Amino acid sequence: MLLLGTAALGGCSLLPSSEYLQRRDWPLDVHRDTTLPAPPRGKVLLVRAIRSGPGLEQRSMQWLLRDGSVHVDFYEQWAVPPAQAVEDDARQWLAGAGLFSAVVAPGSRLDADYILEGELTAFIADPNAGVARLAVNLVLLDEHPTPIKVLLQKTESADVRLAGTDPPAIAAAMKAAIVEVMRKIEADVAAATRAH
Repeated sequence: MLLLGTAALGGCSLLPSSEYLQRRDWPLDVHRDTTLPAPPRGKVLLVRAIRSGPGLEQRSMQWLLRDGSVHVDFYEQWAVPPAQAVEDDARQWLAGAGLFSAVVAPGSRLDADYILEGELTAFIADPNAGVARLAVNLVLLDEHPTPIKVLLQKTESADVRLAGTDPPAIAAAMKAAIVEVMRKIEADVAAATRAH
């Protein structure tokens, strides 16, 4: 009898059962509609680093609550840290802009004529305002003069309307915000290097 009771207890638990929630990774890679050929004798751009601003180092999806506090979601996260995604996207976007013979990453053996770097200062959804918000501070340097010359110092941002407040809607709006900022960065870099 004692053995039967022990066996019966082994199959049940006094703790309430809860559904297992698996983490979801949301990609942040964006692509141009058209890719322009690189000029054969163009200059080389080094996209050095887009650093993470305070609170943006982690991969967790974030959104503002009504009281102004930030909700950091444990189960919904970006595939890579947002600053890294913006850096990678900028490199690929500008490589297809037809402005440079090459757009390279740190460690390249090519001698860079220009250096682009910056800091991601906003990457958050605001359901109360109905937008996803992205902002990045940019610096474009001319590598060859001594001392190095600053060609561009600017903050580019985008507020994209949220189609909903669930993670898929937030992810779609954040990707759209990246595209909008990439277009602005392309225009900024083109103007700065053309004037120079």
